[in-house]
Amino acid sequence: MIELLINVICAMDQNKVKSFINNFWEEKAIPGLEAFIKIPNKSPEFDDDWERNGHMDNAVQSIIDWCNNNKIKNMSYKIIKDKGRTPLILINIPGDIKKNILIYGHIDKQPEMTGWDDDLGPYQPKIKNGNLYGRGAVDDGYAIFSAFSSIKAIEKQNLSYPNIQIMLEASEESGSIDLPFYMEKYAPEIKLPDLVICLDSGCADYERLWLTSSLRGMLAGNITIKVLQEGVHSGMAGGIVPSASNILMRQLLKISDTDNILTLPEFKANIPKERIAQINETAKILGDKVFKDFPFSQKTKPLTEDNKQLIINQTWLNSYEIIGIDGIPNTVDAGNVHIPKITAKISFRLPPTCNANNAAEAIKNELEKNTPQNSLVEFTPITSNNGWHSQIEDESITKLYNKASLNYFGKECAFMGEGGSIPIINMLSEKFPQAKLLVTGVLGPDGNAHGPNEFLRIDKVVKFSCCLAEIIHKFFQD
Repeated sequence: MIELLINVICAMDQNKVKSFINNFWEEKAIPGLEAFIKIPNKSPEFDDDWERNGHMDNAVQSIIDWCNNNKIKNMSYKIIKDKGRTPLILINIPGDIKKNILIYGHIDKQPEMTGWDDDLGPYQPKIKNGNLYGRGAVDDGYAIFSAFSSIKAIEKQNLSYPNIQIMLEASEESGSIDLPFYMEKYAPEIKLPDLVICLDSGCADYERLWLTSSLRGMLAGNITIKVLQEGVHSGMAGGIVPSASNILMRQLLKISDTDNILTLPEFKANIPKERIAQINETAKILGDKVFKDFPFSQKTKPLTEDNKQLIINQTWLNSYEIIGIDGIPNTVDAGNVHIPKITAKISFRLPPTCNANNAAEAIKNELEKNTPQNSLVEFTPITSNNGWHSQIEDESITKLYNKASLNYFGKECAFMGEGGSIPIINMLSEKFPQAKLLVTGVLGPDGNAHGPNEFLRIDKVVKFSCCLAEIIHKFFQD
Protein backbone atom coordinates (compact mmCIF):
# COMPACT_ATOMS: atom_id res chain seq x y z
CA MET A 1 0.00 0.00 0.00
CA ILE A 2 2.82 2.43 0.87
CA GLU A 3 4.53 1.67 -2.43
CA LEU A 4 1.28 2.31 -4.32
CA LEU A 5 0.80 5.69 -2.62
CA ILE A 6 4.37 6.68 -3.44
CA ASN A 7 3.84 5.71 -7.08
CA VAL A 8 0.65 7.73 -7.35
CA ILE A 9 2.07 10.95 -5.89
CA CYS A 10 5.47 10.82 -7.61
CA ALA A 11 5.67 13.16 -10.57
CA MET A 12 6.61 11.78 -13.96
CA ASP A 13 10.03 13.03 -15.03
CA GLN A 14 9.53 14.06 -18.68
CA ASN A 15 13.26 14.23 -19.39
CA LYS A 16 13.69 10.65 -18.27
CA VAL A 17 10.70 9.61 -20.39
CA LYS A 18 12.21 11.30 -23.46
CA SER A 19 15.63 9.76 -22.90
CA PHE A 20 14.32 6.27 -22.26
CA ILE A 21 11.88 6.16 -25.19
CA ASN A 22 14.38 7.68 -27.61
CA ASN A 23 16.99 5.06 -26.68
CA PHE A 24 14.42 2.26 -26.67
CA TRP A 25 13.30 3.06 -30.20
CA GLU A 26 16.85 3.30 -31.46
CA GLU A 27 18.07 0.10 -29.81
CA LYS A 28 14.99 -2.12 -29.55
CA ALA A 29 11.90 -0.91 -31.38
CA ILE A 30 13.36 -0.05 -34.79
CA PRO A 31 15.15 -3.41 -35.20
CA GLY A 32 11.94 -5.17 -34.18
CA LEU A 33 9.85 -3.16 -36.61
CA GLU A 34 12.37 -3.73 -39.40
CA ALA A 35 12.04 -7.49 -38.87
CA PHE A 36 8.25 -7.12 -39.05
CA ILE A 37 8.41 -5.07 -42.28
CA LYS A 38 10.32 -7.88 -44.02
CA ILE A 39 7.36 -10.27 -43.66
CA PRO A 40 4.82 -10.06 -46.56
CA ASN A 41 1.82 -10.79 -44.34
CA LYS A 42 -0.88 -9.37 -46.57
CA SER A 43 -4.43 -9.24 -45.28
CA PRO A 44 -6.67 -12.14 -46.40
CA GLU A 45 -8.50 -9.98 -48.95
CA PHE A 46 -5.23 -9.64 -50.84
CA ASP A 47 -3.82 -13.16 -50.36
CA ASP A 48 -6.21 -16.07 -50.96
CA ASP A 49 -3.55 -18.51 -49.75
CA TRP A 50 -2.54 -16.50 -46.69
CA GLU A 51 -2.92 -19.43 -44.31
CA ARG A 52 -0.88 -21.86 -46.42
CA ASN A 53 1.77 -19.26 -47.19
CA GLY A 54 2.40 -18.84 -43.48
CA HIS A 55 3.39 -15.17 -43.55
CA MET A 56 0.76 -14.19 -40.98
CA ASP A 57 2.02 -16.83 -38.56
CA ASN A 58 5.57 -15.57 -39.13
CA ALA A 59 4.43 -12.05 -38.31
CA VAL A 60 2.78 -13.23 -35.10
CA GLN A 61 5.92 -15.09 -34.09
CA SER A 62 8.08 -12.08 -34.89
CA ILE A 63 5.95 -9.89 -32.61
CA ILE A 64 5.84 -12.44 -29.80
CA ASP A 65 9.59 -13.09 -29.94
CA TRP A 66 10.24 -9.36 -29.70
CA CYS A 67 7.82 -8.95 -26.80
CA ASN A 68 9.47 -11.83 -24.93
CA ASN A 69 12.88 -10.23 -25.47
CA ASN A 70 11.57 -6.92 -24.09
CA LYS A 71 9.27 -8.17 -21.37
CA ILE A 72 7.20 -5.89 -19.19
CA LYS A 73 6.81 -6.88 -15.55
CA ASN A 74 4.28 -9.73 -15.04
CA MET A 75 3.39 -9.70 -18.74
CA SER A 76 1.55 -12.68 -20.22
CA TYR A 77 0.14 -13.31 -23.68
CA LYS A 78 -2.21 -15.55 -25.58
CA ILE A 79 -2.45 -16.29 -29.31
CA ILE A 80 -5.99 -17.14 -30.37
CA LYS A 81 -6.45 -18.80 -33.74
CA ASP A 82 -9.52 -20.74 -34.78
CA LYS A 83 -9.42 -22.83 -37.93
CA GLY A 84 -9.66 -20.76 -41.10
CA ARG A 85 -9.44 -17.48 -39.22
CA THR A 86 -6.63 -15.00 -38.85
CA PRO A 87 -4.84 -14.94 -35.49
CA LEU A 88 -5.51 -12.60 -32.58
CA ILE A 89 -2.81 -11.63 -30.08
CA LEU A 90 -3.79 -10.64 -26.54
CA ILE A 91 -1.04 -9.31 -24.29
CA ASN A 92 -1.95 -8.78 -20.62
CA ILE A 93 0.02 -6.39 -18.42
CA PRO A 94 -1.31 -6.11 -14.85
CA GLY A 95 -1.10 -2.66 -13.29
CA ASP A 96 -1.62 -1.15 -9.88
CA ILE A 97 -4.53 1.19 -10.71
CA LYS A 98 -7.90 -0.54 -10.64
CA LYS A 99 -8.86 0.52 -14.13
CA ASN A 100 -8.49 -1.26 -17.48
CA ILE A 101 -7.02 0.07 -20.72
CA LEU A 102 -7.35 -1.76 -24.04
CA ILE A 103 -4.78 -0.77 -26.67
CA TYR A 104 -5.66 -1.77 -30.24
CA GLY A 105 -3.45 -2.32 -33.27
CA HIS A 106 -3.23 -4.71 -36.23
CA ILE A 107 -0.50 -6.70 -37.94
CA ASP A 108 -1.96 -7.43 -41.40
CA LYS A 109 -0.82 -5.36 -44.36
CA GLN A 110 -2.03 -3.84 -47.59
CA PRO A 111 -0.59 -5.26 -50.85
CA GLU A 112 2.77 -4.11 -52.23
CA MET A 113 1.63 -1.60 -54.87
CA THR A 114 3.90 -0.40 -57.65
CA GLY A 115 5.76 2.90 -57.80
CA TRP A 116 8.26 2.51 -54.97
CA ASP A 117 11.41 4.58 -55.37
CA ASP A 118 14.33 2.65 -56.89
CA ASP A 119 16.16 2.42 -53.56
CA LEU A 120 13.05 1.39 -51.60
CA GLY A 121 10.71 -1.60 -51.49
CA PRO A 122 7.68 -2.83 -49.55
CA TYR A 123 9.57 -5.55 -47.68
CA GLN A 124 13.04 -4.01 -47.60
CA PRO A 125 13.09 -1.74 -44.53
CA LYS A 126 15.28 1.32 -44.93
CA ILE A 127 15.88 4.43 -42.87
CA LYS A 128 16.17 7.49 -45.10
CA ASN A 129 15.98 11.15 -44.06
CA GLY A 130 14.70 10.19 -40.62
CA ASN A 131 11.92 7.97 -41.96
CA LEU A 132 11.62 4.18 -41.73
CA TYR A 133 10.27 2.94 -45.06
CA GLY A 134 8.44 -0.32 -45.69
CA ARG A 135 4.96 -1.81 -45.91
CA GLY A 136 3.28 -1.92 -42.51
CA ALA A 137 5.72 0.48 -40.84
CA VAL A 138 3.08 3.08 -40.00
CA ASP A 139 -0.03 1.01 -40.77
CA ASP A 140 0.01 -0.50 -38.24
CA GLY A 141 3.24 -2.26 -37.30
CA TYR A 142 4.48 0.57 -35.09
CA ALA A 143 1.58 0.13 -32.62
CA ILE A 144 3.01 -2.65 -30.46
CA PHE A 145 6.43 -1.00 -30.31
CA SER A 146 4.94 2.36 -29.35
CA ALA A 147 2.76 0.77 -26.68
CA PHE A 148 5.67 -1.19 -25.17
CA SER A 149 8.03 1.79 -25.17
CA SER A 150 5.40 3.88 -23.38
CA ILE A 151 4.61 1.30 -20.72
CA LYS A 152 8.27 0.49 -20.11
CA ALA A 153 9.03 4.20 -19.70
CA ILE A 154 6.44 4.38 -16.92
CA GLU A 155 7.77 1.16 -15.40
CA LYS A 156 11.34 2.50 -15.51
CA GLN A 157 10.35 5.30 -13.11
CA ASN A 158 8.40 2.91 -10.84
CA LEU A 159 5.21 4.84 -11.53
CA SER A 160 1.71 3.47 -11.54
CA TYR A 161 -0.46 2.53 -14.49
CA PRO A 162 -3.76 0.66 -14.97
CA ASN A 163 -4.20 -2.93 -16.09
CA ILE A 164 -3.37 -2.93 -19.80
CA GLN A 165 -4.43 -5.35 -22.50
CA ILE A 166 -2.92 -5.01 -25.95
CA MET A 167 -5.05 -6.49 -28.75
CA LEU A 168 -3.44 -7.07 -32.15
CA GLU A 169 -5.74 -8.40 -34.85
CA ALA A 170 -4.82 -9.64 -38.31
CA SER A 171 -7.73 -8.84 -40.61
CA GLU A 172 -8.20 -5.07 -40.24
CA GLU A 173 -7.24 -4.34 -43.85
CA SER A 174 -9.98 -6.80 -44.86
CA GLY A 175 -12.64 -5.04 -42.77
CA SER A 176 -11.80 -6.81 -39.46
CA ILE A 177 -13.70 -9.85 -40.69
CA ASP A 178 -12.57 -12.12 -37.84
CA LEU A 179 -12.56 -9.74 -34.89
CA PRO A 180 -16.33 -9.77 -34.13
CA PHE A 181 -16.21 -13.59 -33.98
CA TYR A 182 -13.26 -13.57 -31.58
CA MET A 183 -14.72 -10.83 -29.40
CA GLU A 184 -17.92 -12.84 -29.05
CA LYS A 185 -16.47 -16.31 -28.61
CA TYR A 186 -13.57 -15.27 -26.38
CA ALA A 187 -15.34 -12.48 -24.49
CA PRO A 188 -14.08 -13.74 -21.07
CA GLU A 189 -10.49 -13.31 -22.34
CA ILE A 190 -11.03 -9.60 -23.08
CA LYS A 191 -11.02 -7.38 -20.02
CA LEU A 192 -13.83 -4.83 -19.86
CA PRO A 193 -11.98 -1.57 -20.60
CA ASP A 194 -12.49 1.84 -19.05
CA LEU A 195 -10.41 3.38 -21.82
CA VAL A 196 -9.82 2.09 -25.36
CA ILE A 197 -6.78 3.47 -27.21
CA CYS A 198 -6.78 2.82 -30.95
CA LEU A 199 -3.37 3.37 -32.57
CA ASP A 200 -4.53 3.04 -36.18
CA SER A 201 -5.30 6.64 -37.10
CA GLY A 202 -3.37 9.59 -38.44
CA CYS A 203 -2.02 13.07 -37.81
CA ALA A 204 -2.33 16.19 -39.91
CA ASP A 205 1.25 17.28 -39.22
CA TYR A 206 4.26 16.05 -37.26
CA GLU A 207 4.39 18.96 -34.82
CA ARG A 208 1.88 17.97 -32.13
CA LEU A 209 -0.31 15.19 -30.77
CA TRP A 210 -3.40 14.72 -32.95
CA LEU A 211 -6.64 13.18 -31.70
CA THR A 212 -9.21 11.82 -34.14
CA SER A 213 -12.66 13.27 -33.42
CA SER A 214 -14.64 11.57 -36.18
CA LEU A 215 -14.45 9.19 -39.11
CA ARG A 216 -16.50 9.16 -42.26
CA GLY A 217 -18.53 6.09 -43.13
CA MET A 218 -18.11 4.17 -46.35
CA LEU A 219 -20.40 2.59 -48.92
CA ALA A 220 -19.16 0.73 -51.98
CA GLY A 221 -21.38 -0.56 -54.73
CA ASN A 222 -21.62 -1.44 -58.43
CA ILE A 223 -23.78 0.46 -60.91
CA THR A 224 -24.60 -1.56 -64.02
CA ILE A 225 -25.99 0.12 -67.16
CA LYS A 226 -27.26 -2.13 -69.99
CA VAL A 227 -28.53 -0.79 -73.34
CA LEU A 228 -27.90 -3.68 -75.77
CA GLN A 229 -27.70 -7.46 -75.70
CA GLU A 230 -24.37 -7.27 -77.50
CA GLY A 231 -22.02 -4.71 -79.00
CA VAL A 232 -22.84 -3.35 -82.47
CA HIS A 233 -21.16 -1.09 -85.01
CA SER A 234 -20.93 2.39 -83.47
CA GLY A 235 -21.69 4.06 -86.79
CA MET A 236 -24.94 2.13 -87.11
CA ALA A 237 -26.01 2.55 -83.46
CA GLY A 238 -24.93 6.14 -82.85
CA GLY A 239 -27.99 8.43 -82.76
CA ILE A 240 -30.36 5.51 -82.25
CA VAL A 241 -29.11 3.55 -79.22
CA PRO A 242 -28.51 5.45 -75.97
CA SER A 243 -24.97 5.54 -74.59
CA ALA A 244 -24.30 3.48 -71.46
CA SER A 245 -21.53 5.80 -70.31
CA ASN A 246 -23.74 8.85 -70.82
CA ILE A 247 -26.52 7.24 -68.79
CA LEU A 248 -24.05 6.50 -66.01
CA MET A 249 -23.08 10.18 -65.80
CA ARG A 250 -26.70 11.36 -66.03
CA GLN A 251 -27.82 9.02 -63.25
CA LEU A 252 -25.00 10.09 -60.97
CA LEU A 253 -25.83 13.75 -61.59
CA LYS A 254 -29.40 12.99 -60.47
CA ILE A 255 -28.07 12.38 -56.96
CA SER A 256 -25.08 14.74 -56.81
CA ASP A 257 -23.72 18.12 -57.80
CA THR A 258 -20.85 18.75 -60.18
CA ASP A 259 -18.29 18.40 -57.35
CA ASN A 260 -19.39 14.81 -56.61
CA ILE A 261 -21.25 15.82 -53.43
CA LEU A 262 -24.43 13.78 -52.99
CA THR A 263 -27.57 15.88 -52.60
CA LEU A 264 -29.91 13.24 -51.18
CA PRO A 265 -31.15 14.08 -47.64
CA GLU A 266 -29.87 10.73 -46.34
CA PHE A 267 -26.31 11.97 -46.97
CA LYS A 268 -26.50 15.14 -44.93
CA ALA A 269 -25.42 15.71 -41.30
CA ASN A 270 -25.37 18.51 -38.79
CA ILE A 271 -21.89 19.44 -37.56
CA PRO A 272 -21.69 20.03 -33.77
CA LYS A 273 -20.56 23.54 -32.82
CA GLU A 274 -17.62 22.09 -30.86
CA ARG A 275 -16.34 20.43 -34.01
CA ILE A 276 -16.73 23.64 -36.00
CA ALA A 277 -14.54 25.37 -33.42
CA GLN A 278 -11.91 22.62 -33.74
CA ILE A 279 -12.10 22.80 -37.55
CA ASN A 280 -11.45 26.54 -37.37
CA GLU A 281 -8.39 25.92 -35.19
CA THR A 282 -7.11 23.14 -37.45
CA ALA A 283 -7.49 25.36 -40.50
CA LYS A 284 -5.33 27.98 -38.77
CA ILE A 285 -2.71 25.36 -37.87
CA LEU A 286 -2.45 23.76 -41.29
CA GLY A 287 -3.07 26.72 -43.58
CA ASP A 288 -2.62 25.75 -47.22
CA LYS A 289 -1.14 22.40 -46.18
CA VAL A 290 -4.76 21.22 -46.10
CA PHE A 291 -4.48 20.83 -49.88
CA LYS A 292 -0.82 21.42 -50.80
CA ASP A 293 0.33 17.98 -49.61
CA PHE A 294 -1.71 16.32 -52.37
CA PRO A 295 0.25 15.47 -55.55
CA PHE A 296 -1.89 17.54 -57.91
CA SER A 297 -1.21 17.11 -61.60
CA GLN A 298 0.23 20.16 -63.34
CA LYS A 299 -2.09 23.16 -62.70
CA THR A 300 -4.96 21.27 -61.10
CA LYS A 301 -6.47 23.14 -58.15
CA PRO A 302 -8.52 21.95 -55.15
CA LEU A 303 -12.31 22.37 -55.21
CA THR A 304 -11.88 25.54 -53.16
CA GLU A 305 -8.98 27.35 -51.51
CA ASP A 306 -11.04 28.00 -48.36
CA ASN A 307 -9.09 25.78 -45.97
CA LYS A 308 -11.89 25.56 -43.42
CA GLN A 309 -14.35 24.45 -46.10
CA LEU A 310 -11.89 21.86 -47.41
CA ILE A 311 -11.62 20.32 -43.93
CA ILE A 312 -15.41 20.27 -43.66
CA ASN A 313 -15.61 18.68 -47.12
CA GLN A 314 -13.13 15.98 -46.15
CA THR A 315 -14.50 15.14 -42.72
CA TRP A 316 -18.22 16.02 -42.48
CA LEU A 317 -19.55 16.11 -46.05
CA ASN A 318 -20.07 13.16 -48.36
CA SER A 319 -18.24 12.46 -51.59
CA TYR A 320 -17.92 9.72 -54.18
CA GLU A 321 -15.44 8.48 -56.75
CA ILE A 322 -15.65 5.98 -59.61
CA ILE A 323 -12.84 3.58 -58.72
CA GLY A 324 -13.26 0.98 -61.46
CA ILE A 325 -15.16 0.26 -64.68
CA ASP A 326 -15.85 -3.03 -66.49
CA GLY A 327 -17.08 -3.21 -70.07
CA ILE A 328 -14.98 -0.46 -71.65
CA PRO A 329 -11.91 -1.76 -73.52
CA ASN A 330 -8.43 -0.31 -73.11
CA THR A 331 -7.72 2.31 -75.75
CA VAL A 332 -5.28 0.02 -77.56
CA ASP A 333 -8.03 -2.63 -77.94
CA ALA A 334 -10.93 -0.27 -78.61
CA GLY A 335 -12.83 -0.88 -81.85
CA ASN A 336 -15.70 1.12 -83.34
CA VAL A 337 -18.27 -0.65 -81.18
CA HIS A 338 -21.24 0.78 -79.32
CA ILE A 339 -20.75 -0.47 -75.76
CA PRO A 340 -23.66 -2.70 -74.72
CA LYS A 341 -23.10 -2.75 -70.97
CA ILE A 342 -20.85 -1.16 -68.38
CA THR A 343 -20.44 -1.68 -64.65
CA ALA A 344 -18.84 1.01 -62.51
CA LYS A 345 -17.66 0.46 -58.97
CA ILE A 346 -18.34 3.54 -56.83
CA SER A 347 -16.82 4.41 -53.47
CA PHE A 348 -19.05 6.70 -51.43
CA ARG A 349 -17.78 8.49 -48.31
CA LEU A 350 -20.47 9.27 -45.76
CA PRO A 351 -20.69 11.88 -42.97
CA PRO A 352 -19.78 10.51 -39.51
CA THR A 353 -23.40 10.38 -38.32
CA CYS A 354 -24.92 9.12 -41.58
CA ASN A 355 -26.63 5.72 -41.56
CA ALA A 356 -24.91 3.63 -44.26
CA ASN A 357 -27.85 1.26 -44.82
CA ASN A 358 -30.28 4.14 -45.32
CA ALA A 359 -27.80 5.77 -47.69
CA ALA A 360 -27.50 2.59 -49.77
CA GLU A 361 -31.26 2.23 -50.02
CA ALA A 362 -31.68 5.87 -51.06
CA ILE A 363 -29.05 5.54 -53.80
CA LYS A 364 -30.57 2.35 -55.14
CA ASN A 365 -34.08 3.81 -55.25
CA GLU A 366 -32.97 7.00 -56.99
CA LEU A 367 -30.63 5.42 -59.54
CA GLU A 368 -33.01 2.68 -60.64
CA LYS A 369 -36.13 4.78 -61.20
CA ASN A 370 -37.00 6.85 -64.28
CA THR A 371 -33.98 5.66 -66.26
CA PRO A 372 -33.23 7.34 -69.63
CA GLN A 373 -34.95 5.56 -72.53
CA ASN A 374 -36.06 2.89 -70.02
CA SER A 375 -32.51 1.48 -69.98
CA LEU A 376 -31.56 -1.14 -67.40
CA VAL A 377 -29.85 0.46 -64.38
CA GLU A 378 -29.02 -1.61 -61.32
CA PHE A 379 -27.20 -0.61 -58.14
CA THR A 380 -25.78 -3.42 -56.00
CA PRO A 381 -24.26 -2.49 -52.63
CA ILE A 382 -21.05 -4.40 -51.82
CA THR A 383 -19.93 -3.14 -48.42
CA SER A 384 -21.13 -0.47 -46.03
CA ASN A 385 -19.83 0.89 -42.74
CA ASN A 386 -21.25 3.62 -40.58
CA GLY A 387 -18.99 6.50 -39.64
CA TRP A 388 -18.05 7.40 -36.08
CA HIS A 389 -18.24 10.53 -33.98
CA SER A 390 -16.44 10.73 -30.67
CA GLN A 391 -18.04 12.03 -27.51
CA ILE A 392 -17.32 15.72 -27.08
CA GLU A 393 -14.18 15.82 -24.91
CA ASP A 394 -14.58 17.15 -21.38
CA GLU A 395 -12.24 19.84 -20.09
CA SER A 396 -10.08 17.59 -17.91
CA ILE A 397 -9.32 15.15 -20.73
CA THR A 398 -8.49 17.95 -23.16
CA LYS A 399 -6.21 19.45 -20.52
CA LEU A 400 -4.35 16.14 -20.16
CA TYR A 401 -3.89 15.78 -23.93
CA ASN A 402 -2.71 19.36 -24.23
CA LYS A 403 -0.21 18.94 -21.40
CA ALA A 404 1.23 15.76 -22.89
CA SER A 405 1.58 17.38 -26.30
CA LEU A 406 3.19 20.50 -24.82
CA ASN A 407 5.65 18.41 -22.79
CA TYR A 408 6.98 16.46 -25.77
CA PHE A 409 6.12 18.43 -28.92
CA GLY A 410 6.12 21.94 -27.46
CA LYS A 411 2.65 22.63 -28.86
CA GLU A 412 -0.87 21.90 -27.70
CA CYS A 413 -2.73 18.96 -29.20
CA ALA A 414 -5.26 19.32 -32.01
CA PHE A 415 -8.44 17.52 -33.00
CA MET A 416 -9.44 16.56 -36.50
CA GLY A 417 -11.84 14.21 -38.23
CA GLU A 418 -10.54 11.70 -40.74
CA GLY A 419 -11.91 11.45 -44.25
CA GLY A 420 -11.49 7.69 -44.31
CA SER A 421 -13.05 4.86 -42.34
CA ILE A 422 -11.80 2.55 -39.58
CA PRO A 423 -14.61 -0.03 -39.19
CA ILE A 424 -13.10 -1.36 -35.97
CA ILE A 425 -13.88 1.90 -34.15
CA ASN A 426 -17.64 1.42 -34.34
CA MET A 427 -17.19 -2.19 -33.32
CA LEU A 428 -15.23 -1.19 -30.23
CA SER A 429 -17.69 1.61 -29.41
CA GLU A 430 -20.65 -0.76 -29.56
CA LYS A 431 -18.88 -3.55 -27.70
CA PHE A 432 -17.64 -1.29 -24.89
CA PRO A 433 -20.17 1.58 -24.59
CA GLN A 434 -18.98 2.35 -21.04
CA ALA A 435 -15.40 3.03 -22.16
CA LYS A 436 -13.87 6.30 -23.25
CA LEU A 437 -12.31 6.01 -26.70
CA LEU A 438 -9.02 7.62 -27.72
CA VAL A 439 -8.30 7.30 -31.44
CA THR A 440 -4.89 8.54 -32.53
CA GLY A 441 -1.84 7.63 -34.59
CA VAL A 442 1.25 8.75 -36.45
CA LEU A 443 0.28 8.41 -40.12
CA GLY A 444 1.02 11.92 -41.33
CA PRO A 445 1.57 13.85 -44.56
CA ASP A 446 3.10 11.74 -47.35
CA GLY A 447 3.12 8.66 -45.06
CA ASN A 448 1.34 6.79 -47.89
CA ALA A 449 0.09 3.84 -45.86
CA HIS A 450 -1.69 2.04 -48.74
CA GLY A 451 0.55 3.24 -51.55
CA PRO A 452 4.20 3.13 -52.54
CA ASN A 453 6.91 4.53 -50.24
CA GLU A 454 5.01 4.02 -46.98
CA PHE A 455 7.04 5.37 -44.08
CA LEU A 456 7.06 5.97 -40.34
CA ARG A 457 8.59 9.26 -39.23
CA ILE A 458 10.90 8.25 -36.38
CA ASP A 459 11.10 11.52 -34.45
CA LYS A 460 7.29 11.73 -34.52
CA VAL A 461 6.73 8.23 -33.15
CA VAL A 462 9.24 8.83 -30.36
CA LYS A 463 7.45 12.00 -29.21
CA PHE A 464 4.09 10.33 -29.73
CA SER A 465 5.14 7.39 -27.54
CA CYS A 466 6.19 9.86 -24.83
CA CYS A 467 2.71 11.43 -24.96
CA LEU A 468 1.17 7.98 -24.77
CA ALA A 469 3.21 7.20 -21.64
CA GLU A 470 1.94 10.33 -19.91
CA ILE A 471 -1.67 9.66 -20.92
CA ILE A 472 -1.55 6.03 -19.73
CA HIS A 473 0.02 7.04 -16.40
CA LYS A 474 -2.25 10.03 -15.69
CA PHE A 475 -5.58 9.33 -17.39
CA PHE A 476 -7.26 7.97 -14.26
CA GLN A 477 -5.37 10.15 -11.81
CA ASP A 478 -5.79 13.77 -12.95
